Amino acid sequence: KNKNELLELAIHASLEAGKEILKVYQSDFAVEKKNDNSPLTLADKNSHKIISEILSGTEIPILSEEGKEIHYLDRKCWRRTWVVDPLDGTKEFIKRNGEFTVNIDLVEDGKPILGVIYLPVKQVLYYASTKIGAYKISGMSSGLINLDKLLSSSLKLPANIPKTKFTIVASRSHMTAETTKFVNEMQRVHGVIELLSAGSALKICLVAEGVADVYPRFGPTMEWDTAAGQVIVECSGKQFIDAITQRPMTYNKEILLNNSFIVR
Repeated sequence: KNKNELLELAIHASLEAGKEILKVYQSDFAVEKKNDNSPLTLADKNSHKIISEILSGTEIPILSEEGKEIHYLDRKCWRRTWVVDPLDGTKEFIKRNGEFTVNIDLVEDGKPILGVIYLPVKQVLYYASTKIGAYKISGMSSGLINLDKLLSSSLKLPANIPKTKFTIVASRSHMTAETTKFVNEMQRVHGVIELLSAGSALKICLVAEGVADVYPRFGPTMEWDTAAGQVIVECSGKQFIDAITQRPMTYNKEILLNNSFIVR
């Protein structure tokens, strides 16, 4: 399949996953604990299942939280891999605040080349590829996708959003001392700043869109938390920088844990 067809498929998978997630969201769901004590719901599992079914036809391997036990020796020869987070922001899901996402990305030679981030409750879809750029569209629910039709009704990113203050978006669930230090430093440089708080990969999208100027993340994330966001940010002309190497982040690494990063 060509890049546009793969993007159509990824969008389709994210919308179908969103439909499964909402079924659980609207029910009286139970919360389990994973080995690392983080929460897991039936929505994570059902979303993963439907995404895997839809993407399996591409014969491109899938790297996700559910499949993180795959040994690096098996993965390192993958030239292309889907990097999937079937439900990013489980804490937001449990709080029922709507700020959770489905993240699907295609990585080639360690670089994200196309990706989607979908917010099922808000029916908002962000999507991008290195071929067409980055876009946002509202009012999206499940169904098959025709990319040309979709593009004609989507907003190209970054959007022209008038702002009077330098805006930082930070995590609703993960505020750290380093983040506070970063915010203070930005205040020193820019004077009055505005601080937005949001959950999940939505924070990355807000920088791509132009709602926020910067998103610092000093704390652990995994590859599937960031891959889709990175391609959306880069295709909107912004940067997604590893805070340690000062280079763009890379994927399908031996250690799937990301370094701290800054999106700007």
